[in-house]
Amino acid sequence: MRPVISLLCLVLSASLAAQERRPSEKHDFVVEVITDELVYPWGMAFLPGGDFLVTERPGRLNRVSPSGQVRPVDGAPRVATAGQGGLLDVALDPDFPDNERIYLCYAAGGIAGAGTELAAATLDGDALRDLETLFVAEPKVHGGRHFGCRIAFDEAGHLYLALGERDKRALAQDLSSHHGGVMRLNRDGSVPADNPFVGRDDARAEIFTYGNRNPQGMARHPDTGAIWELEHGPQGGDEVNVLVPGGNYGWPVVSYGGEYGSGRPIGEGETKPGIEDAVHYWNPSIAPSGLAFYRGDAFPEWNGSLFVGALKYRLLSRLELDGERVVAEERLLEGELGRIRDVRVGPDGYVYLLTDNSPGMLARLRPGS
Repeated sequence: MRPVISLLCLVLSASLAAQERRPSEKHDFVVEVITDELVYPWGMAFLPGGDFLVTERPGRLNRVSPSGQVRPVDGAPRVATAGQGGLLDVALDPDFPDNERIYLCYAAGGIAGAGTELAAATLDGDALRDLETLFVAEPKVHGGRHFGCRIAFDEAGHLYLALGERDKRALAQDLSSHHGGVMRLNRDGSVPADNPFVGRDDARAEIFTYGNRNPQGMARHPDTGAIWELEHGPQGGDEVNVLVPGGNYGWPVVSYGGEYGSGRPIGEGETKPGIEDAVHYWNPSIAPSGLAFYRGDAFPEWNGSLFVGALKYRLLSRLELDGERVVAEERLLEGELGRIRDVRVGPDGYVYLLTDNSPGMLARLRPGS
């Protein structure tokens, strides 16, 4: 019984800590727990009317009310839950108020192994209907690591899907494989005619970027419209990148991190001509997950900041930007709430977090005054 008692004490401690007023460099804030009854939550989206859609990695999609009531949504796809796999990200169609369409990213199994897939469905109350698989990452491979699985949209409505290299390093530089890159799709799953590798026999037409190790966050810049991506490095070298069409982000040819255990450099160094440099990186690794630009009235002094959750140090990182340069970092809530898996900015201007635990939290940061 001791592990159960310890876990309950940890959750209780985090809940009590969340009720305290917190100082920061720009704003005081309070953390409010909306619910602490989730099982390894992974991704979230904001529904009109105030409800949330929240995925749980073991395979459940939930509808959570503003008061914290958790209701399962029927009809989610079957997922592979080995290792880091499962039901991962969720996103609303840019035209959701008109079409009620949502997108789900998840790990799916097959004879040859497992891989990342993307599906779309219509949300009908507490159920999904007309579930349709739009994209299947190929080839399927064995193993339970590095599925990636974040979703973002550009201003034109194209869908970006970030994929890990499945812990098979060579795949990240292999354009005949989807793994280890960011895909750019039309919302029906077809390939945009202006994708950078369209027409090449040696490349997958869906690929927008490659050389990405294990993306865990993706967001559109509110001013420039550029898609920014966040990925895990090995032992150190977690990266924030600005995506450019056809860009090679280096893994494993170059890396800011080192081999697990020995720390030996990986590849040919940290940078190389023809390979895109990171906007920011962490050494030692913080195991970042979730990425959100702040734009809102609730915390005006945070406008323009980039928020990143962290699994390893159990913190929320606030990065201050000057264009595409990170000029300062403030670390919030370190070691207080648990492993932060996702971070989003809500329509109300509050910052929302998911913690990667069981039980896990959906919580929000609101002004402290």
